[in-house]
Amino acid sequence: MNDDFIKFLDELRSRISIAEIIGEKVKLQKRGREYTGLCPFHQEKTPSFTINESKGFYHCFGCGAHGDAVKFLMDNEGLPFIDAVKKLAARIGMELPAFSRENQEAAQRRKSLYEIMDMAAEFFEKNLRMPVGSKGYTYFTHKRGLSEETLKKFRLGYAPSNNALKAYLASKGISEQDMADLGLISIPEDKSRHPNDFFFDRVMIPILDKQKNVIAFGGRILGDGQPKYLNSPETPIFNKRRILYNMNNARESAYSSKRLIICEGYMDVIALDSYGFGYAVAPLGTALTEEQIIEAWKVCNIPTLCFDGDAAGIRAAIRSVDRVLPNLKAGYSVNYVFLKEAKDPDELLHKFGAEAFEKYLVKARPLVDILWHKCKMNKDTETPEQKALIEKEIFEEVAKIKDNQIRNYYTREMKNRIYYAFGRGAEFDNATDNKNIDKTIKNNKLHKTNSRNTLINKRGYNLVKKTPLTDLFLRKIVAAMMIYPKLAEDYGERLAEFDVSKSPFTKMLNEIIEIVQEDKNIDSDLLTEKLQLNFADKIKDLWEFDMYKMQKITFPELKTEINSSLKEIQLKQIDIELKECTALLKSQPENAEEIYNRYKQLIIERNKFLTDDELI
Repeated sequence: MNDDFIKFLDELRSRISIAEIIGEKVKLQKRGREYTGLCPFHQEKTPSFTINESKGFYHCFGCGAHGDAVKFLMDNEGLPFIDAVKKLAARIGMELPAFSRENQEAAQRRKSLYEIMDMAAEFFEKNLRMPVGSKGYTYFTHKRGLSEETLKKFRLGYAPSNNALKAYLASKGISEQDMADLGLISIPEDKSRHPNDFFFDRVMIPILDKQKNVIAFGGRILGDGQPKYLNSPETPIFNKRRILYNMNNARESAYSSKRLIICEGYMDVIALDSYGFGYAVAPLGTALTEEQIIEAWKVCNIPTLCFDGDAAGIRAAIRSVDRVLPNLKAGYSVNYVFLKEAKDPDELLHKFGAEAFEKYLVKARPLVDILWHKCKMNKDTETPEQKALIEKEIFEEVAKIKDNQIRNYYTREMKNRIYYAFGRGAEFDNATDNKNIDKTIKNNKLHKTNSRNTLINKRGYNLVKKTPLTDLFLRKIVAAMMIYPKLAEDYGERLAEFDVSKSPFTKMLNEIIEIVQEDKNIDSDLLTEKLQLNFADKIKDLWEFDMYKMQKITFPELKTEINSSLKEIQLKQIDIELKECTALLKSQPENAEEIYNRYKQLIIERNKFLTDDELI
């Protein structure tokens, strides 16, 4: 098995979903970070077969069956190794490279390359703590504020000048060819010149794969030279398009917390980890690739892309849309965060702390908003021709989505946004235009002093009314507040704007809000204990409370879920009232002025939800 074939297998395993492969043969259920089901390799009544998607293997605690997707096809379908590989490759459109029988020799070669890279990392680490690396140590600890614990966790180091690494590796018997193959030295084309260290006088950041092997380095210059960051070139063990920096550390935390932050640089990742955000990763000096997005989805369904709040950050976000759209699938997308109080996460954290960054995460924008902004930004929307051009570009973007179901939903969403932003085919405009309204108002001699009460008495309808909340939503928000009482403080006043009178959980909701107002520091257990006095039956019936506890859902996740639900409810209510206004205009032309004013107000409210171009 040659190096090319080993690289091919690594890429194949990274791109396929083992849960999806096995799920076609075994009925699976999600349990925390794993999937479980009845083992296909022995008879059992109680599931003992588990799949770890993030690590790419299955294991049966009953019979001991264990392996990756290739092994599963071999054992389940009786396929030879190469046939199993071919079947998986064909599934995702990968072309099988030429196969070689040099298995043992190639594997040993790969192992030796990892060992050389580890030796280089140890050399850089050691030099960081020696007099030659003092300025690097000062940079990390004083300028960046990193602790000794963080230095060790990320194996940070310093690369001296004068070909120190080359001399060190040579003393260990490492050939110049191996050093060059790994991007540790540069060999000049002019054979009269000697090879030189690729990295020198830089602080060093090792890049590790998921198995914690050092596979490359990133080096930051100390001073004003260029390039500011220098990354290892492509090597037999390093493909920068597939690797996300720090995934080796972030994977478990991201999977358990259901959060993954993808930011722009190494130091942002390290700073985020230092402030408690242990689920941050970064691409390696390039724009986010499709391969990296797929890698991210293995540990988090909706990672958050974090960009600087300047024009360059917004451009980078817009470019990422092109990478994400074709790969969208049900339940998998990305969110976006744009920092406006600092140039990057590192600076924001040092200036304002972890709480300030958390606020950005809670307000992350969905992909659909960024797509809408991409198609509209810096474009004139005054003429029909320009509106048509924007609409054309929007649907050209939507057409890039390969998944039919996702593409249909995006088409529907964009049609709604176009309708409310541009008034295309608006029902109100078809019923009557502004001139007809003005004429109706003039003919009926309506005065601006007409009161809403008069209008209500005439037709028994209130133009402005509270939006009703469903019982299902009330159940969820009550359960959410029982898990995190602070939500009652955050949403108590906002919920007063809605009609909650028809739910059997209304009294319970009001009592929660009152209890939290009296004791803002009350915890979940004490709140539940107090509610048991009057609402024991309701709590017993509230399965959502048990579900949230079992899922270990986080406070930001619940806030995002509540905000999304409220937005959806309000949008539906606005649509209902818009239709009612149109009908009323036809039946009560004498009240056209007030009906039209309400109609325009509803359009403004609708556009605030759907056409806000403010990204940060």
